[in-house]
Amino acid sequence: MASTSISTTDSPVTLGSMLPIITASTLGTAIEWYNFFFYGFLAVKVFPAVFFPRLDPFVGIIASFSANFVGFAARPLGGAFFGWSGDRVGRRSTLVVTLLLMGVTTILIGILPDYATIGIAAPLLLTALRFLQGVSVGGEWGGSVLLAMEYGDDRRRGFWTSWPQTGVPIGVGLSALAVLLFQNLYPGTAFESIGWRIPFLLSAMLVLVALYIRLRILETPVFAKVKAAQQESRAPLLEVWSHWREVLLAVLLRSGEQAPFYIFTTFALSYGLEVLHLDTSLLYTGLALAALTSCISIPAFGALSDHVGRRRWYMLGTVLMALFALPYVLLLNTKNPLLVILAIALSLSIFHPWLYGPQAALIAEQFGPRTRYTGTSLGYQLASITAGGPAPLIATYLLANHDRLAPGYPAYVLIAAYIASMAAISFLAMLPLREYAGKAAAQDRV
Repeated sequence: MASTSISTTDSPVTLGSMLPIITASTLGTAIEWYNFFFYGFLAVKVFPAVFFPRLDPFVGIIASFSANFVGFAARPLGGAFFGWSGDRVGRRSTLVVTLLLMGVTTILIGILPDYATIGIAAPLLLTALRFLQGVSVGGEWGGSVLLAMEYGDDRRRGFWTSWPQTGVPIGVGLSALAVLLFQNLYPGTAFESIGWRIPFLLSAMLVLVALYIRLRILETPVFAKVKAAQQESRAPLLEVWSHWREVLLAVLLRSGEQAPFYIFTTFALSYGLEVLHLDTSLLYTGLALAALTSCISIPAFGALSDHVGRRRWYMLGTVLMALFALPYVLLLNTKNPLLVILAIALSLSIFHPWLYGPQAALIAEQFGPRTRYTGTSLGYQLASITAGGPAPLIATYLLANHDRLAPGYPAYVLIAAYIASMAAISFLAMLPLREYAGKAAAQDRV
């Protein structure tokens, strides 16, 4: 079949021309991930007491993590639905809807009555709202990445698409700072009753700012040409499955990044607080500092992948992640504040960004413009079910059952082995993947 080539842009791409695009994509993802991660942090200490008070504390954490997992399970559904919209209607309008959905659900979580007020309806409604948060995040990421990619050029694709990726550390950092700030403003039980709600409500103002910026951005040049030629896909979900191989490889290559990330963030908080009895402010301060530095390392590593090659860079990163797994848990278990901060800093400033910086370009460039939103979103978001969402649950299970699973070995050895095994899956998934760094992305066959 004939190949239809659609250029990225007709005018020279400069940092100045890309600045509004980077701002629109990065700010939106930062807000989405701030709300998503703030919920995850509260799942450790606050939500078990507020929404699952009748359960044993350890079981309450499991129940809270399970409700948290609903958000991960919803992300592929959001990717499928909003991917269809992004490939049929347009990138820009779809991104406006995803941001509005996150804003509404976040406000509703902030005003949701607790278990003492409305009983079992409280955790059920919390789970439903977490589901909608997941749907929103599922559609947001792919569109933000394509906004940067389809306005940018081929030579610096890794660099341009790494900027929406910084929305993750910005979200982590802001949510960690929000916990620290409002725990000080509302100490003790006041944080459980009212303090945790305020950051959810305040984020609505950030949503309005991001909406204003996004509404001023035009449709991407790539998709505008697809629409003008009337070549948009009639059934993106059906058409993308002709690229099932690329979708599957995208899911698997994320294993060594996605699972460790939620070990480094959500599970590490539970482990540090409940097992190691570390100070809350120490852990959240470490997360905030690591998030700040990763805002530099993510775009730096994305840019390096443009020169080194994304396959080579990513495969090296999976090896480094596997080698880092045991030193990471050993550093945490020293309980020494400086070494704990070092473990958090290395995990979220170096080893995770090494993979996450080039990952957006690596996935998105495997798909042609007609189904790029759907394929990119599904490949990325399905990993939330296979790797990200289960990671805190699996790590908690390993922690509780290590005597039976690996008698004679400390629990942290199993957790390190789990991280290394997920990195090995990513390494293997990279072997058959095509290299597009410095070249035109995949094109549609029409």
